[in-house]
Amino acid sequence: MSLKDLAQELGVSIATVSRALHSSPEIGKDMQKKVQELARKLNYRPNPFAQSLRHESPRMIGVVVPNLVTHYYAAVLDGIEAEAVKHGYSVISANSHENFADEQQAIDNFISLHVEGIIACLAQNTRDYTHFEEISQMDIPLVFFGRTCLPEKFSSVTANGDEAAQKATQHLIDTGSRRIAFMGGPNHLDMVQRRKHGYLEALRDNRIPIDRSLVICDKIDYQSTLEATISLLERPDRPDAILAFNDIITFAAFAAIKQLGLRIPEDVALIGFTDDLHARYVTPQMSAIEDQSRQIGETACRLLLGAIGGDRKIYKRVVPQQVVIRQSSAKNKTV
Repeated sequence: MSLKDLAQELGVSIATVSRALHSSPEIGKDMQKKVQELARKLNYRPNPFAQSLRHESPRMIGVVVPNLVTHYYAAVLDGIEAEAVKHGYSVISANSHENFADEQQAIDNFISLHVEGIIACLAQNTRDYTHFEEISQMDIPLVFFGRTCLPEKFSSVTANGDEAAQKATQHLIDTGSRRIAFMGGPNHLDMVQRRKHGYLEALRDNRIPIDRSLVICDKIDYQSTLEATISLLERPDRPDAILAFNDIITFAAFAAIKQLGLRIPEDVALIGFTDDLHARYVTPQMSAIEDQSRQIGETACRLLLGAIGGDRKIYKRVVPQQVVIRQSSAKNKTV
């Protein structure tokens, strides 16, 4: 039994339940009594770990990421931790595994642990933002990075994915590619929308007809992308280049091209949003759109610490990405 369960049972917010359990003067006596009676009836017990932490007045922030094992999220977390430590904060991280329910649970756990603020990146299947709206109602500072929502309520740190995708697509065009596919993630994610927009703008600028069958936006999953790329490349009118949304999709596309015995970049050029470390250690070396991911983490943490300190202005920070050209993308070797 959690605070959230009590709140749902009574049809009120988590904030109301929390305050009622602590006999806050902000909550009427009738509501306090109703909440406390239900808590006793349902055998609600406060988290003893959270109670001890609150007693010792820790300085903690919570971070929820979609996939902790990827270089991008690990580097963002590294930046958050480095900035947090400078100001005397500890960081608790949670992995949503790209799953909405796990993301909800992570946020619920952070509330129970009484963190002073939260940094979050949406799971790919998150479409219901109620748990974040509750954070706003409870006046807990929260900053999004990468994939964001509720821009009127929360600050965010994102990358210039639209500009970077446009520049990368233009490079593919300039070096001889014409049928360029975009392999993306779920269409509802703002990060996907930005990167796809840049890709489409480059095609329009060069008067290249947009073939919607070359725009593949599905879940972020290695095996699914591998199979989708193989299907795309087995077509008689296969693409001659691929712009890939992130590192998982990039290396799934890379594997698909290799599996079919096609050459990179002569048969299929490839450029993806991925990190420098992995991009340099494959053959051919990968052209990549690289996030300054550690800087994203540092920036998000600074915004959160400012909000914890009382600055509740909504900020929109953009950290530029770098397009690094290597061997995988240029058909025309003279360019």
